Amino acid sequence: RFIVCPKLARTVQRCLQRESSPGPQPVLLECAPGPGVLTRTLLNAGVRVVALENNSAFLPNLQSLENSLDGQLKVVYGDFFRLDPLTGTVKPPALCSDKLFETMGVAAVPWRADVPVKVFGILPQRKERNTLWRLLFALYECNSIYRYGRVELNVFISEKEYKVLVAKPGDVKAYQALTVLWQVGCEIQLLHMEPWSSFATNLKNGGLSVPKSTWLPNDHLCLVRLTPRQNLFTGGLEPTNSSTFVFMVKQCLAKPRSRLTDRLNSWSLDNGGKLLRELDIKTNAETYHLYPEDYRRLFEALQNSNVFTETWFHDEVLENIRNIN
Repeated sequence: RFIVCPKLARTVQRCLQRESSPGPQPVLLECAPGPGVLTRTLLNAGVRVVALENNSAFLPNLQSLENSLDGQLKVVYGDFFRLDPLTGTVKPPALCSDKLFETMGVAAVPWRADVPVKVFGILPQRKERNTLWRLLFALYECNSIYRYGRVELNVFISEKEYKVLVAKPGDVKAYQALTVLWQVGCEIQLLHMEPWSSFATNLKNGGLSVPKSTWLPNDHLCLVRLTPRQNLFTGGLEPTNSSTFVFMVKQCLAKPRSRLTDRLNSWSLDNGGKLLRELDIKTNAETYHLYPEDYRRLFEALQNSNVFTETWFHDEVLENIRNIN
Protein backbone atom coordinates (compact mmCIF):
# COMPACT_ATOMS: atom_id res chain seq x y z
CA ARG A 1 0.00 0.00 0.00
CA PHE A 2 1.07 3.56 -0.71
CA ILE A 3 0.19 7.05 0.44
CA VAL A 4 -1.05 9.06 -2.54
CA CYS A 5 -3.39 11.50 -0.79
CA PRO A 6 -1.63 14.84 -0.04
CA LYS A 7 -3.83 15.40 3.02
CA LEU A 8 -2.84 12.03 4.50
CA ALA A 9 0.80 12.74 3.66
CA ARG A 10 0.65 16.02 5.61
CA THR A 11 -0.99 14.23 8.55
CA VAL A 12 1.75 11.59 8.61
CA GLN A 13 4.47 14.24 8.32
CA ARG A 14 3.06 16.09 11.34
CA CYS A 15 2.86 12.82 13.30
CA LEU A 16 6.47 11.97 12.50
CA GLN A 17 7.69 15.39 13.61
CA ARG A 18 5.50 15.54 16.72
CA GLU A 19 7.34 15.79 20.04
CA SER A 20 10.70 16.15 18.31
CA SER A 21 13.44 17.35 20.62
CA PRO A 22 15.25 20.58 19.70
CA GLY A 23 18.50 20.41 17.78
CA PRO A 24 19.51 18.34 14.75
CA GLN A 25 16.93 15.69 13.94
CA PRO A 26 17.83 12.08 13.08
CA VAL A 27 17.58 11.03 9.47
CA LEU A 28 14.26 9.46 8.50
CA LEU A 29 14.38 6.15 6.63
CA GLU A 30 11.27 5.94 4.46
CA CYS A 31 10.47 2.37 3.40
CA ALA A 32 8.85 1.77 0.00
CA PRO A 33 7.85 5.40 -0.73
CA GLY A 34 6.37 4.38 -4.09
CA PRO A 35 5.17 7.46 -5.99
CA GLY A 36 6.87 9.72 -3.44
CA VAL A 37 3.93 11.82 -2.27
CA LEU A 38 4.98 11.53 1.37
CA THR A 39 8.65 11.91 0.41
CA ARG A 40 8.02 15.35 -1.10
CA THR A 41 5.90 16.39 1.89
CA LEU A 42 8.69 15.41 4.29
CA LEU A 43 11.32 17.22 2.21
CA ASN A 44 9.20 20.36 2.10
CA ALA A 45 9.05 20.24 5.91
CA GLY A 46 12.85 20.19 6.08
CA VAL A 47 13.27 16.48 6.96
CA ARG A 48 16.40 14.62 5.83
CA VAL A 49 15.15 11.49 4.08
CA VAL A 50 16.67 8.22 2.91
CA ALA A 51 14.15 6.59 0.57
CA LEU A 52 14.52 2.80 0.54
CA GLU A 53 12.55 1.61 -2.50
CA ASN A 54 12.20 -2.05 -3.52
CA ASN A 55 10.22 -1.50 -6.75
CA SER A 56 12.48 -0.49 -9.63
CA ALA A 57 9.54 1.14 -11.43
CA PHE A 58 9.47 3.92 -8.82
CA LEU A 59 13.22 4.52 -8.74
CA PRO A 60 13.62 6.93 -11.74
CA ASN A 61 11.26 9.57 -10.32
CA LEU A 62 12.79 9.30 -6.85
CA GLN A 63 16.32 9.53 -8.27
CA SER A 64 15.33 12.57 -10.33
CA LEU A 65 14.06 14.21 -7.16
CA GLU A 66 17.33 13.27 -5.41
CA ASN A 67 19.38 14.91 -8.16
CA SER A 68 17.40 18.14 -7.87
CA LEU A 69 18.27 18.54 -4.20
CA ASP A 70 21.50 19.25 -2.37
CA GLY A 71 21.92 16.13 -0.26
CA GLN A 72 18.60 16.31 1.59
CA LEU A 73 17.39 13.09 -0.09
CA LYS A 74 19.24 9.85 -0.71
CA VAL A 75 17.61 7.05 -2.72
CA VAL A 76 18.60 3.42 -2.12
CA TYR A 77 17.36 0.31 -3.94
CA GLY A 78 16.35 -2.19 -1.29
CA ASP A 79 13.59 -3.71 0.82
CA PHE A 80 13.50 -2.85 4.53
CA PHE A 81 11.43 -5.94 5.27
CA ARG A 82 14.10 -8.17 3.71
CA LEU A 83 17.00 -6.76 5.69
CA ASP A 84 19.66 -9.21 6.85
CA PRO A 85 18.28 -12.44 5.33
CA LEU A 86 19.08 -15.40 7.53
CA THR A 87 20.08 -17.82 4.79
CA GLY A 88 21.39 -17.77 1.23
CA THR A 89 23.09 -15.09 -0.83
CA VAL A 90 21.98 -11.51 -0.33
CA LYS A 91 20.47 -10.49 -3.66
CA PRO A 92 18.86 -7.07 -4.24
CA PRO A 93 16.38 -5.83 -3.18
CA ALA A 94 17.41 -7.76 -0.05
CA LEU A 95 20.33 -6.07 1.66
CA CYS A 96 22.38 -6.01 4.85
CA SER A 97 21.77 -3.40 7.51
CA ASP A 98 25.47 -2.56 7.82
CA LYS A 99 25.60 -1.57 4.12
CA LEU A 100 22.39 0.44 4.48
CA PHE A 101 23.58 2.37 7.54
CA GLU A 102 26.97 2.96 5.92
CA THR A 103 25.18 4.46 2.90
CA MET A 104 23.06 6.58 5.23
CA GLY A 105 26.19 7.81 7.01
CA VAL A 106 24.85 6.69 10.41
CA ALA A 107 27.21 5.28 13.05
CA ALA A 108 26.25 3.09 15.99
CA VAL A 109 25.52 4.84 19.28
CA PRO A 110 25.22 3.48 22.85
CA TRP A 111 21.84 1.96 23.71
CA ARG A 112 20.94 4.69 26.21
CA ALA A 113 21.77 7.49 23.75
CA ASP A 114 19.14 9.40 21.76
CA VAL A 115 17.34 7.76 18.84
CA PRO A 116 19.85 7.61 15.93
CA VAL A 117 17.35 6.91 13.11
CA LYS A 118 13.61 7.12 12.61
CA VAL A 119 11.95 4.61 10.31
CA PHE A 120 8.62 5.02 8.51
CA GLY A 121 6.89 2.19 6.67
CA ILE A 122 3.70 0.24 6.06
CA LEU A 123 4.06 -3.37 7.19
CA PRO A 124 3.47 -5.93 4.42
CA GLN A 125 -0.02 -7.23 5.04
CA ARG A 126 0.57 -10.90 4.26
CA LYS A 127 3.68 -11.06 6.44
CA GLU A 128 2.56 -8.68 9.15
CA ARG A 129 2.73 -11.04 12.14
CA ASN A 130 5.98 -12.63 10.94
CA THR A 131 7.52 -9.16 10.43
CA LEU A 132 6.58 -8.13 13.97
CA TRP A 133 8.27 -11.25 15.33
CA ARG A 134 11.45 -10.74 13.31
CA LEU A 135 11.71 -7.11 14.44
CA LEU A 136 11.13 -8.26 18.00
CA PHE A 137 13.99 -10.78 17.91
CA ALA A 138 16.28 -8.15 16.35
CA LEU A 139 15.32 -5.73 19.15
CA TYR A 140 16.00 -8.11 22.02
CA GLU A 141 19.24 -9.44 20.55
CA CYS A 142 20.44 -5.97 19.41
CA ASN A 143 20.83 -7.30 15.88
CA SER A 144 20.13 -5.80 12.45
CA ILE A 145 19.00 -2.16 12.76
CA TYR A 146 19.25 -2.29 16.56
CA ARG A 147 23.00 -2.76 16.43
CA TYR A 148 23.04 1.00 15.81
CA GLY A 149 21.03 1.97 18.89
CA ARG A 150 17.40 2.55 19.80
CA VAL A 151 16.02 2.89 16.27
CA GLU A 152 12.48 4.30 16.38
CA LEU A 153 9.86 2.56 14.24
CA ASN A 154 6.85 4.49 12.94
CA VAL A 155 4.78 1.91 11.12
CA PHE A 156 1.27 1.48 9.81
CA ILE A 157 -0.08 -1.86 11.03
CA SER A 158 -3.56 -3.35 10.90
CA GLU A 159 -5.92 -2.30 13.66
CA LYS A 160 -6.21 -5.95 14.69
CA GLU A 161 -2.47 -6.28 15.31
CA TYR A 162 -2.37 -2.90 17.05
CA LYS A 163 -5.03 -4.12 19.48
CA VAL A 164 -2.83 -7.13 20.21
CA LEU A 165 0.22 -4.94 20.89
CA VAL A 166 -1.61 -2.80 23.46
CA ALA A 167 -3.87 -5.48 24.99
CA LYS A 168 -4.30 -5.64 28.75
CA PRO A 169 -3.89 -8.69 31.00
CA GLY A 170 -7.10 -10.70 31.25
CA ASP A 171 -8.05 -10.37 27.57
CA VAL A 172 -7.74 -14.05 26.74
CA LYS A 173 -7.69 -13.58 22.94
CA ALA A 174 -5.78 -10.35 22.41
CA TYR A 175 -3.23 -10.67 25.25
CA GLN A 176 -0.44 -12.74 23.73
CA ALA A 177 3.31 -13.28 23.89
CA LEU A 178 3.66 -10.60 21.22
CA THR A 179 1.83 -8.20 23.56
CA VAL A 180 4.10 -8.82 26.53
CA LEU A 181 7.35 -8.70 24.58
CA TRP A 182 6.59 -5.46 22.69
CA GLN A 183 5.33 -3.76 25.86
CA VAL A 184 8.45 -4.77 27.79
CA GLY A 185 10.72 -3.73 24.93
CA CYS A 186 9.18 -0.49 23.67
CA GLU A 187 7.09 2.52 24.45
CA ILE A 188 4.04 2.11 22.19
CA GLN A 189 2.26 5.23 21.00
CA LEU A 190 -0.71 5.46 18.62
CA LEU A 191 -0.12 8.44 16.33
CA HIS A 192 -3.01 8.15 13.87
CA MET A 193 -5.75 5.84 12.57
CA GLU A 194 -6.70 5.87 8.89
CA PRO A 195 -9.32 3.84 6.95
CA TRP A 196 -7.87 1.20 4.62
CA SER A 197 -9.53 2.96 1.66
CA SER A 198 -7.20 5.96 2.03
CA PHE A 199 -4.25 3.92 0.73
CA ALA A 200 -3.53 3.00 -2.88
CA THR A 201 -2.01 -0.23 -4.17
CA ASN A 202 -0.44 -1.16 -7.50
CA LEU A 203 -1.42 -4.84 -7.17
CA LYS A 204 -4.54 -6.22 -8.84
CA ASN A 205 -4.52 -9.80 -7.60
CA GLY A 206 -6.89 -9.21 -4.69
CA GLY A 207 -4.17 -10.02 -2.17
CA LEU A 208 -4.49 -6.63 -0.48
CA SER A 209 -8.19 -6.77 0.34
CA VAL A 210 -8.96 -5.83 3.93
CA PRO A 211 -8.35 -8.92 6.09
CA LYS A 212 -11.43 -10.03 8.00
CA SER A 213 -11.36 -10.23 11.77
CA THR A 214 -14.26 -11.64 13.77
CA TRP A 215 -12.85 -10.99 17.27
CA LEU A 216 -11.11 -7.60 17.01
CA PRO A 217 -11.96 -4.47 15.01
CA ASN A 218 -9.95 -4.10 11.81
CA ASP A 219 -11.38 -1.07 10.04
CA HIS A 220 -8.21 1.02 9.96
CA LEU A 221 -4.48 1.01 9.53
CA CYS A 222 -2.85 2.40 12.67
CA LEU A 223 0.30 4.51 12.64
CA VAL A 224 2.18 3.29 15.70
CA ARG A 225 5.45 4.57 17.16
CA LEU A 226 7.64 1.87 18.73
CA THR A 227 10.52 3.42 20.68
CA PRO A 228 12.89 0.96 22.42
CA ARG A 229 13.13 1.59 26.15
CA GLN A 230 16.38 3.05 27.44
CA ASN A 231 16.26 0.74 30.46
CA LEU A 232 15.49 -2.44 28.50
CA PHE A 233 18.86 -4.01 29.21
CA THR A 234 19.07 -3.51 32.96
CA GLY A 235 18.74 -5.98 35.81
CA GLY A 236 19.11 -9.54 34.59
CA LEU A 237 17.96 -9.01 30.99
CA GLU A 238 20.74 -8.74 28.42
CA PRO A 239 21.00 -9.27 24.64
CA THR A 240 22.88 -12.51 25.35
CA ASN A 241 20.03 -14.10 27.31
CA SER A 242 17.05 -12.28 25.80
CA SER A 243 16.12 -15.19 23.52
CA THR A 244 15.53 -17.24 26.68
CA PHE A 245 13.20 -14.49 27.97
CA VAL A 246 11.29 -14.53 24.66
CA PHE A 247 10.98 -18.32 24.83
CA MET A 248 9.78 -18.20 28.45
CA VAL A 249 7.01 -15.73 27.59
CA LYS A 250 5.95 -17.73 24.52
CA GLN A 251 5.81 -20.92 26.59
CA CYS A 252 3.74 -19.29 29.32
CA LEU A 253 1.18 -17.79 26.94
CA ALA A 254 0.94 -20.74 24.55
CA LYS A 255 -2.00 -21.81 26.74
CA PRO A 256 -3.18 -18.54 28.29
CA ARG A 257 -5.62 -20.17 30.72
CA SER A 258 -2.96 -22.47 32.18
CA ARG A 259 -1.75 -21.85 35.72
CA LEU A 260 1.67 -20.33 36.09
CA THR A 261 2.63 -22.85 38.76
CA ASP A 262 1.94 -25.69 36.30
CA ARG A 263 4.30 -24.05 33.81
CA LEU A 264 7.00 -23.66 36.45
CA ASN A 265 6.57 -27.30 37.44
CA SER A 266 6.98 -28.35 33.79
CA TRP A 267 10.39 -26.66 33.89
CA SER A 268 11.34 -28.85 36.87
CA LEU A 269 11.47 -25.87 39.20
CA ASP A 270 11.31 -26.78 42.89
CA ASN A 271 9.25 -24.51 45.14
CA GLY A 272 7.60 -22.57 42.27
CA GLY A 273 4.87 -21.42 44.66
CA LYS A 274 7.46 -20.01 47.04
CA LEU A 275 9.08 -18.05 44.20
CA LEU A 276 5.74 -16.58 43.15
CA ARG A 277 4.95 -15.52 46.71
CA GLU A 278 8.32 -13.78 46.92
CA LEU A 279 7.45 -11.91 43.73
CA ASP A 280 3.99 -11.06 45.11
CA ILE A 281 2.31 -13.03 42.30
CA LYS A 282 -0.72 -15.15 43.17
CA THR A 283 0.18 -18.85 43.18
CA ASN A 284 -3.04 -19.73 41.34
CA ALA A 285 -2.59 -17.01 38.68
CA GLU A 286 -3.31 -17.94 35.08
CA THR A 287 -0.62 -16.89 32.63
CA TYR A 288 -2.78 -14.35 30.77
CA HIS A 289 -3.37 -12.40 34.00
CA LEU A 290 0.29 -11.46 34.54
CA TYR A 291 1.41 -7.95 33.59
CA PRO A 292 4.40 -7.58 31.24
CA GLU A 293 6.55 -6.31 34.11
CA ASP A 294 5.61 -9.45 36.09
CA TYR A 295 7.07 -11.60 33.32
CA ARG A 296 10.26 -9.61 33.42
CA ARG A 297 10.52 -9.94 37.21
CA LEU A 298 9.84 -13.67 36.93
CA PHE A 299 12.57 -14.07 34.32
CA GLU A 300 15.11 -12.20 36.41
CA ALA A 301 14.25 -14.37 39.42
CA LEU A 302 14.56 -17.56 37.37
CA GLN A 303 17.96 -16.41 36.15
CA ASN A 304 19.14 -16.93 39.72
CA SER A 305 17.82 -20.49 39.77
CA ASN A 306 19.20 -23.41 37.79
CA VAL A 307 16.21 -23.61 35.44
CA PHE A 308 17.73 -21.69 32.54
CA THR A 309 21.07 -23.46 32.72
CA GLU A 310 19.57 -26.84 31.86
CA THR A 311 20.67 -28.20 28.47
CA TRP A 312 17.15 -29.24 27.48
CA PHE A 313 15.90 -25.69 27.98
CA HIS A 314 18.60 -24.18 25.76
CA ASP A 315 17.87 -26.78 23.08
CA GLU A 316 14.20 -25.79 23.08
CA VAL A 317 15.10 -22.09 22.93
CA LEU A 318 17.30 -22.60 19.86
CA GLU A 319 14.65 -24.72 18.11
CA ASN A 320 12.00 -22.11 18.88
CA ILE A 321 14.16 -19.32 17.40
CA ARG A 322 14.80 -21.33 14.23
CA ASN A 323 11.08 -21.96 13.78
CA ILE A 324 10.18 -18.27 14.16
CA ASN A 325 12.95 -17.13 11.83
